[in-house]
Amino acid sequence: MAKKKVKKFRGSKTCGGGSKKKRRGKGSRGGVGNAGSHKHHYIKEMKMGRRFGKYGFTRPPEVQYEQNTINVEEIELNLSEFLEKGIAKKESDMVTVDLASAGFDKLLGKGRIKGRFRVIVGSASERAIQKIESAGGVVELTR
Repeated sequence: MAKKKVKKFRGSKTCGGGSKKKRRGKGSRGGVGNAGSHKHHYIKEMKMGRRFGKYGFTRPPEVQYEQNTINVEEIELNLSEFLEKGIAKKESDMVTVDLASAGFDKLLGKGRIKGRFRVIVGSASERAIQKIESAGGVVELTR
């Protein structure tokens, strides 16, 4: 087995690096952080992954639209609050909830519902309509 080069330098002050001032700063390793990532550390950066440039596409703000949604279970949970604000009204055996006037765009079908509701909303998922109708209620779509 061949002798390692380091063995030769044991006991010397600088291990063959010349003056002890020469291996002092960050310059001896090519800089700190991302320094040289487009130059002398390019291969290292490519192995670590893509880090530079813009990726993807950002839609312009005038095209973006975020729907305000509510789940079926939230109607029953917030019923007392809706009655106070005038969003909901009690009629004989059914409660009418006007989600469109409350600022909700779409009704989604998460959760369970027990009471009978007449829900007025812009749009609703098939599952939400199915759940409200199976509980004896009605969904009216404004769109």
